[in-house]
Amino acid sequence: MARSVYVTGIGRGDGRQVVELGVMELLTRHVDRVGIFRPLVHSSTDHVVELLRGRYRVDLPPASMYGMSYDEAAAILAERGQEELVGQLVDRFRAVERECEAVLVLGTDYTSTSIPDELALNARLANEFGAGVLVVVGGHRESADTVVNEVRNAHRSYADLGCNIVAMVANRVTGADKQAVARRLAVRPAVPVYVIPDDPALSAPTVTQVAEATRAEVLLGDPAGLARDVRGFVFGGAMLPTFLDAMTDGCLVITPGDRADLLIGSLAAHAAGAPPISGVLLTLGENPGPNVMNLAARLAPGTPVLSVKEGSYPTAMRLSTLEGRLTAASPRKAETALGLFELHVDAAELTDRIELSRSARVTPMMFEHELLERARGAALRDIVLPEGGEERVLRAAEVLLRRNVCHLTLLGSEDAIRRKVAELGLNISFDAEPAPGRARARIIDPATSPLRDRFAEVYAELRRHKGMTVELALDVVTDVSYFGTLMVKEGLADGMVSGAVHSTAATIRPAFEVIKTSPEAKIVSSVFFMCLADKVLVYGDCAVNPDPDAEQLADIAVQSAETAARFGVAPRVAMLSYSTGTSGSGVDVDKVRKATELVRGLRPELKVEGPIQYDAAVEPSVAATKLPGSEVAGQATVLIFPDLNTGNNTYKAVQRSAGAVAVGPVLQGLRKPVNDLSRGALVQDIVNTVAITAIQAQQAAQAQQAAQAQASAQQTEETPQ
Repeated sequence: MARSVYVTGIGRGDGRQVVELGVMELLTRHVDRVGIFRPLVHSSTDHVVELLRGRYRVDLPPASMYGMSYDEAAAILAERGQEELVGQLVDRFRAVERECEAVLVLGTDYTSTSIPDELALNARLANEFGAGVLVVVGGHRESADTVVNEVRNAHRSYADLGCNIVAMVANRVTGADKQAVARRLAVRPAVPVYVIPDDPALSAPTVTQVAEATRAEVLLGDPAGLARDVRGFVFGGAMLPTFLDAMTDGCLVITPGDRADLLIGSLAAHAAGAPPISGVLLTLGENPGPNVMNLAARLAPGTPVLSVKEGSYPTAMRLSTLEGRLTAASPRKAETALGLFELHVDAAELTDRIELSRSARVTPMMFEHELLERARGAALRDIVLPEGGEERVLRAAEVLLRRNVCHLTLLGSEDAIRRKVAELGLNISFDAEPAPGRARARIIDPATSPLRDRFAEVYAELRRHKGMTVELALDVVTDVSYFGTLMVKEGLADGMVSGAVHSTAATIRPAFEVIKTSPEAKIVSSVFFMCLADKVLVYGDCAVNPDPDAEQLADIAVQSAETAARFGVAPRVAMLSYSTGTSGSGVDVDKVRKATELVRGLRPELKVEGPIQYDAAVEPSVAATKLPGSEVAGQATVLIFPDLNTGNNTYKAVQRSAGAVAVGPVLQGLRKPVNDLSRGALVQDIVNTVAITAIQAQQAAQAQQAAQAQASAQQTEETPQ
């Protein structure tokens, strides 16, 4: 039987979509096949179900994830009673449960329904489904006393109805009350109680939602611009100088359509980044002429300009109660919601309460989720991104900050980066001091930074044997790759990720010169994590070493196995060749055979096979014929290629032909983590690589602490008493 979690509440407006999204994330980290079931739905589809289905690639038939409509349920209740209704919903739930390892059940929403006593119905369904109940209580605009009392009353209500309560969540609690509520609810709790503060970014509507609510015509704006959060409204009536003073970050400017001066002035201010706006809404059905609109499009490309026929007052009334919601069309809100959930909910405790055990295999989605979870760690690491003005890097930075993965340092011109952030409509703050435990971002310009002189001296000393002087080094260290690498070298950042617009050589050459090879490694090499449809494989070396000899190949294999193990992939190493076992000979095969023996000598406990062909390494039926009885053949997870030509072409062929996600190259063998990106890297590729780098930084710090503790203990033993 699948493990199921029933997320429910006691009334509307509790913002439980944040909790539903967070629980789904938690489930998909631990099991491969997670289902969704919404017992009652208002229409043929539900925006939360569609968000979860798309984001987590749930491959159940869409219709199977819904029980029935509220109208159908009301009719069954009236004609045949609750037993018939519950019976039908249980049958439909069981059909989903049979296909899944875990099921997330989304309770009723208490909105515009004719179902009597929804709380009791939710409790009854949870009991019949055999699901643990996670109860969400809304705290929006409520006092601390009210929130505490409602949480306790909700617990009593569901417990009295026989529910197995997994945990309670007080959601959307006023920030100032959060600590007081948490402290009072922590006194003799019957179950864990998590307190999630209100986040204005989640209740902010997007420009698209504003357009839908006002039935506006979109005159200008691309999809990214329409997805911007509207964090306030500014109504234009004053003259331009006065009006500019009233504008705020993320505001939607609402002005009569004949005020071309306010339209152009707002967009010009946005283009300058002071302040960045979400868009402009023109009222009264007055649309500016072509010349004005052409200028507007050039001033702030992608920034939405909407038009409505109504005046400003009725438009304001329509917008006064509009709140944002999580939908498949608002992925940025989903990242914010997940960051909030993960910061305030004890994931390990909740996992234990749900009684989840991790699947034996690691799926691509589980691997990616695990990266973000581990990257947060006990203390957030600082990762430097030399390509601070690149669009994909900035979009990845917003995701990383919203998910609270790590601190970020962006290198480049501060004015240029701020303008780019404004142009893209991203919600990245470089000024405000973040709350404790929250990720922050900063900008450093290598050309003007006070660190330039210090780094020049450090680099000149490191490269003195090559004739480097401080005067020459002053120019070298203004290169963002060198500057970022020196930040890592000097402990001002924990790791670096680059390569979205720079070549691999431009990224790793400074690392070779400044960071240098770890004492435990003979060479620096790389791996790709290849996320296939049903598993994650590790490929090495596909990016650094053109033609390693047997000793180097053995070192690459050992490093790659260690990297795989650190990231949750059980290492079974295949040393690849065009021959399997003893069937072939020749210089290339002999190199692989020697490397295999060296690996066995270096790491006797490691499962390794070689030489072996790719098909025999990964396909059990082929392995049964070519290498029967092998512990690796047919189930290899770490595949070591004999040279760069083979490795680089193979990873790209698998990536393109099999639709695999290739995460990397991840460099291994350096003293501190520096990682390269493909110049075709997508935003999610950058997010994953930064997360990997943060994890490597954690591991490096732990290793350093362990070494220091060992040295201290040894020194104590040697000290005469």
